[in-house]
Amino acid sequence: MSEIKPYEDEEGKKKQVAKMFDNIAWKYDFLNRFLSLGIDRRWRKRAIRLLAKDRPSEVIDVATGTGDVAIEIAKQLPDAKVTGVDIANKMLEIGRKKLLKRELDDRVALLYGDSEALEAADNTYDAATVAFGVRNFENLEKGLDEIYRVLKPGGKVVILEFSKPRMFPLKQGFNLYFRYILPFIGRITSKDPKAYKYLYESVQVFPDYERFEHVLQKCGFKNTNYKSLTAGICCIYEGEK
Repeated sequence: MSEIKPYEDEEGKKKQVAKMFDNIAWKYDFLNRFLSLGIDRRWRKRAIRLLAKDRPSEVIDVATGTGDVAIEIAKQLPDAKVTGVDIANKMLEIGRKKLLKRELDDRVALLYGDSEALEAADNTYDAATVAFGVRNFENLEKGLDEIYRVLKPGGKVVILEFSKPRMFPLKQGFNLYFRYILPFIGRITSKDPKAYKYLYESVQVFPDYERFEHVLQKCGFKNTNYKSLTAGICCIYEGEK
């Protein structure tokens, strides 16, 4: 996967991604709802439902952002303890306020953490989730290796990520929207013109569909599969340790 970074400077991708999300943190949730027409909520709910039958008691949400997935896990799995980790402190601050408002701070912890160097022992978690975060890993396989390491044997990973539609005319409409319209709206609302340009570029180089399933297998995951959502705009990927 070619390395795409948000900004044109010498800092590594990890530092740039943290800076980008801190810059747009105050508008992140609003823009997600607005730019996806609310579909992102349905995607998250569907992804977490894949964990429901396993009833995991310890779950880690990697690249948790403002905690939407961690909160959804707590809603659907009321007996689970959830740990969310992210490298963007301002995103985490917003997430913690959401937890307090929903009275979930006793069951969900949002912590600063590097996806490629998780501060957890081997075989700690029953399940792991990542929503729209694996594209932002500086080293994709290293991040997936870390998730594999902290999962218990038999533990499941569920990953939600953008993909490129394959069908005409959605493929062309998707490219038009993500390349021109979304960055324009993001620029005038978030005040960071690079952030939503990066979104388009990072989706273009991400190894989606079967290619990402193969990356999961390379990192040791078995029983992998993916489900295409909303005509290929997004995919849910699953794997087991």
